[in-house]
Amino acid sequence: MKKITFLLAAMILLVSAKTNAQDDAKRECTIKYNLFKGDFQSKKYEEAYKNWIVLMDDCKDLSVNIYKYGSELAEDVKKDPALAKRVYEQRLQYFPKKNPAKVHSDYATYLSKNKLASDDEVFTILEKAYNVDPTKMGVKNLYSYFQGVTDRNKDTNPQKVFDTYDDVLEHVSTKLEGYAKKLVPLSDSTKVLDKREKRDKHAYTVNSRALGTVESGLDAIISEIATCERLVPLYQRDFEANKENAVWLRRAVSRMFSKGCQDEQMYETLAKAYAEAAPSPDSKSFYAGILEKNGDASGAAAMRQEAFDLETDPIKKAKYKLKFAYAAKARGQKSRARSLAREALRYNPNFGKAYLLIGSLYQSSVKGTDCGKGEFEKRMIYAAALRQAQKAAAVDPSISSVAARYIRNYKANLPSQKVIFTAGVNPGSSYTIKCWIGETVRVPTK
Repeated sequence: MKKITFLLAAMILLVSAKTNAQDDAKRECTIKYNLFKGDFQSKKYEEAYKNWIVLMDDCKDLSVNIYKYGSELAEDVKKDPALAKRVYEQRLQYFPKKNPAKVHSDYATYLSKNKLASDDEVFTILEKAYNVDPTKMGVKNLYSYFQGVTDRNKDTNPQKVFDTYDDVLEHVSTKLEGYAKKLVPLSDSTKVLDKREKRDKHAYTVNSRALGTVESGLDAIISEIATCERLVPLYQRDFEANKENAVWLRRAVSRMFSKGCQDEQMYETLAKAYAEAAPSPDSKSFYAGILEKNGDASGAAAMRQEAFDLETDPIKKAKYKLKFAYAAKARGQKSRARSLAREALRYNPNFGKAYLLIGSLYQSSVKGTDCGKGEFEKRMIYAAALRQAQKAAAVDPSISSVAARYIRNYKANLPSQKVIFTAGVNPGSSYTIKCWIGETVRVPTK
């Protein structure tokens, strides 16, 4: 009995000693961490480094800040690639749930920038980031990842490319819709914003601008393979296996619509199947185009209205109106398309794409004779188009880079001072464009 009692006492003492040692180690880590954090925030980087190295060795799971701040010490202060690589790897090991998509994305950037890994190794890390959350990746890394997917699959598995493209844009679209809703009340010119609202508006604007560049950038990559000639046989091949798959059908019909493949029989097949598989505002809006194509204009109008009425989200209502505007443009109904685009703006005043569509409608009227005969009259149409592109850039940060291209193009085609002088018009004066446009603009002054 005495022996058992002695053993129990010894075990208690050992456990107590071990616990005390762990407590001492934890206290020591906490002290080192507080000293490190204080020195780092005071920009005493050499002093911070001494305690940081101890934390990296002995207190790896104490705080994620060891790695947040430590990456700056390793990369910018010590400029030590091996040490920086260790920071990323330990952070991912000990804090795998702390913003892993961004960490993997940043890690890939660092490895690529410093040539510390092969292209395949970088791609693997980007793939991990993408699988967690594409929207947390840097814009350049989204491009790099998508370019990698395209290069690896465009000839053998183009559907993989399209699926990745759709996944990214659906994530981005959801984020952008959220920012758009938040920006609408903050963009009211009659409202005086407080400090917090100004800060929020700036953050939403910056995030929208960054995400907005993704769509145009990815579209530039995919445009080579996403052609009607390539899409039709691909969807013909896979249709039977997916004719009841609403997600596949929505993506397929959306892509053919955006690429202008509405005259293809396969587009009609997809639109009908989508409407049957998933009756919704979205599927009805596509199917309305099929009814119109087949001569049922009244049925198409009724279905478009039904699709619109079923939707309750004003941001999505604006998107439907713009889709209807594009359909009207495709039918050559410019005035009707503009009216629909303006209706879209009533639901989302910050919908830059609606302004860009109106500008493109104006530009498309330059070639005819209805809106102007001489060079001056024709080139003044670009002034009206320019104003729409400038409005788009002013209200919608998500399309700022796209709007900038339109602005450059329209400015380059404005009447020169020589053309203005020859026409006998005063620079800076008002000028009303004839025909369906009917807008009054200013004659360029330089």
